[in-house]
Amino acid sequence: MAPANLSQVTEFVLRGVSDRPELQIPLFFVFLVLYGLTVTGNLGIITLTTVDTQLQTPMYFFLRHLAIINLGNSTVITPKMLVNFLVLKKTISYYGCAVQMGGFIVFIVAEIFMLAAMAYDRYMAICNPLVYMVVVSPQVCLLLVSLTYVYSLITALTVASCVFSVSYCSSNVINHFYCDNVPLLALSCSDTYVPETAAFAFSGVNLIFSMIVVLISYLNIILAILRIRSSEGRQKAFSTCASHMMAVTVFYGTLLFMYLQPRTNHSLDTDKTASVFYTLVIPMLNPLIYSLRNKDVKDALKRFLDNPCQSFKLK
Repeated sequence: MAPANLSQVTEFVLRGVSDRPELQIPLFFVFLVLYGLTVTGNLGIITLTTVDTQLQTPMYFFLRHLAIINLGNSTVITPKMLVNFLVLKKTISYYGCAVQMGGFIVFIVAEIFMLAAMAYDRYMAICNPLVYMVVVSPQVCLLLVSLTYVYSLITALTVASCVFSVSYCSSNVINHFYCDNVPLLALSCSDTYVPETAAFAFSGVNLIFSMIVVLISYLNIILAILRIRSSEGRQKAFSTCASHMMAVTVFYGTLLFMYLQPRTNHSLDTDKTASVFYTLVIPMLNPLIYSLRNKDVKDALKRFLDNPCQSFKLK
């Protein structure tokens, strides 16, 4: 991936979340707890939606893959960040940086389209229940998830290749806690028009397309809920929809703030704060927002805790 003239840069230095020495240990424990909750919550969702026979529906199929994506997204970034809190030399190799960036792009793009697929699934279930099992069949679910992963991989390979095709021959200190394209390109001493354009184009197309799907789906869901005659039924449905929309709004809002602004307006320190949300906070919150308020998942968790061996046998 790297041409010969980039051989002078063999590693990068990650400045991390904060430069203040007295904050390193406290921040380490804060992010360790967040990562522990992220791993526990998402592994729990993956396990329950895999072994419980009553959760074998399209909704929980997509939820399982969202949990896989959240776990992968956080794991690509957090372990290295935690190690850097405890060491003086916060370095990452040139190719390690490329792999981290590529992995991050894979999972963040996959999450964008998985949220769109989940919104479409809910739209079909609420607005077209009679044809739901035909339209959202197991084959269609598998196709949507497969296309999501394949497209995410293509996006990651394209953007990372463009970012690492430019020359890095001055400073190698990345003002971030992981390898992201914006702080990396800020270090380049060559023309960055192509990688900046590629990153901007992919980000814009992905966000706009997925947001259109999400907005149209939820708009139709809200209209369908308003037609419910029971005020109690409407209130319950709106409560569930509001929780989902809160997660979607935080996720898309953060990404829009990060990537769809001109480079001249970028504050890398502000970007670091925003990045914490979609690398740690959102992956931690998603199991709570999408499932732990769900009666089916609570019942599945109770069955699993009461008799885990039977759960696996049933599967």
